Amino acid sequence: MNKNTVRLGVAFFSLIGLSLLSSTFYTVGEDQQALVVRLGAPTGAVSQPGLKTKMPMLDTVIYYDRRLQILTPRSEQVILGDQKRIEVETYTHFRIINPLRFYQSVRTVDQAGTQLSQLVSSSLRRELGQVMLPALLSKERPKIVDRIQKEVTEKARSLGIEVTEVRFHRADLPLETSQAIYDRMKSEREREAKELRAQGFEWAQQIQASADRERAIILSEAQRQSNITRGEADAQANQIFAAAFGKDPKFYKLYRSLQTYRTSLADSAPTLVLSPDAEFLRQFKTGPAESGTGGNAGNGSGKH
Repeated sequence: MNKNTVRLGVAFFSLIGLSLLSSTFYTVGEDQQALVVRLGAPTGAVSQPGLKTKMPMLDTVIYYDRRLQILTPRSEQVILGDQKRIEVETYTHFRIINPLRFYQSVRTVDQAGTQLSQLVSSSLRRELGQVMLPALLSKERPKIVDRIQKEVTEKARSLGIEVTEVRFHRADLPLETSQAIYDRMKSEREREAKELRAQGFEWAQQIQASADRERAIILSEAQRQSNITRGEADAQANQIFAAAFGKDPKFYKLYRSLQTYRTSLADSAPTLVLSPDAEFLRQFKTGPAESGTGGNAGNGSGKH
């Protein structure tokens, strides 16, 4: 056996030794937890970080994240207790707390997400199927969500998972339902607007008719009162005229002539064609006749 063969043998066994040594040790990080599986059967979980040992060639180490993880399944339609449909989108925070049970139940994180999504969906449908839509818009909503979270948390423990939070990311009516509700609300508001306009027009007609009636009554009463007042004034004027005529007939005749001149000549053209001997011009030619007390009064009035 020469030296080269010895060197090759030493190198070969060194590589085997190093390989066995490297497969004997493994490390667990601060954010990790490990499960040691020997020939397909789990032997134990490791949660403390650091350098660990295992059986080389026989043991396999599976690492799981010990931090919080988020699950955001697709939105789904749920039928409420009042038979209304809503689109619900949830999110769930969870962490793996028992790697051994987790491996025995679901093995992978993807499978765990599938199982957890089904748990959330079934609990969501069961709980929302008992409530009405107005309850989701009131102070009852946090209580409903807490009941869903409590049920999911209890069922997820059997999977080695701790659920810390289940919340609604979105809970809306489907687009077609929202549009139908909007159209119905729009038509309802238009109908109410038409009814209010019709009612307002009817009230306007009633107010207008009442105002016209009151106006006619007021005008009629005013016309009647004015006729009474005018008649009383005319009667007093006639009494005054009669008293004046009885006291001085000539002065009264002169006064009436002056009134006739004022009335006739006030709106006349600058030129007025009359016969020289017309009675209308007699006062301009001769003036008022003189007579006793009445003549003095007449003269005084004529001068005025």
